[in-house]
Amino acid sequence: MNNSNNISKVAFIGLGVMGYPMAGHLSNRGFDVTVYNRTTSKAQNWATEYAGKFAVTPSEASEGADVVALCVGNDDDVRSVIYGDTGVLNSMCAGSVLLDHTTTSAELAEELASKCAAKGIHFIDAPVSGGQAGAQNGVLTIMCGGQKDVFDAISPLLSSYSNQVVLLGDNGQGQRCKMVNQICIAGVLKGLSEAVLLAQKSGLNIEQVVDVLKHG
Repeated sequence: MNNSNNISKVAFIGLGVMGYPMAGHLSNRGFDVTVYNRTTSKAQNWATEYAGKFAVTPSEASEGADVVALCVGNDDDVRSVIYGDTGVLNSMCAGSVLLDHTTTSAELAEELASKCAAKGIHFIDAPVSGGQAGAQNGVLTIMCGGQKDVFDAISPLLSSYSNQVVLLGDNGQGQRCKMVNQICIAGVLKGLSEAVLLAQKSGLNIEQVVDVLKHG
């Protein structure tokens, strides 16, 4: 893997509530960023706001990129922008890095690692935590799976929109850690639901209860 100092050209695929500001942070850090979004007008707006470039297909956006980052919806969405004539693997060069910030299955991460390796491309699964506010403020937590030398090379890029970046093991381990994160969140939400239900059954004023708890 090339040294991080050689990373200058980045493609960012997916400009949702997370991807739009993440790509913006990269541009603000001085990377040469080309974006792609399924709705082209959003990509055009991003390019105007950040003085960057946009492309009409994932493949076009990825031409000559040192790193191609994805932040889309699910496993199927990831496959739709990676494979085929218009997918990023059609134009990515050997030695470049495919970086997937989408929350997907660990099985997909392992599949992509294998497909990339066959073309001499490096792959890092890197789901994020921190929500829209974390993306906008550049303070996301990023959970990574992949080779250490590749992780080390792209860490300065990842720091553009994060305050914690951790390599957890081989490809797929980043996604497995994100699953753990999601289970923790689900547990908290379940506990909150049970607590509110108890408050209702006890005849408490819910607004008062919430106001008391949030200051406690």
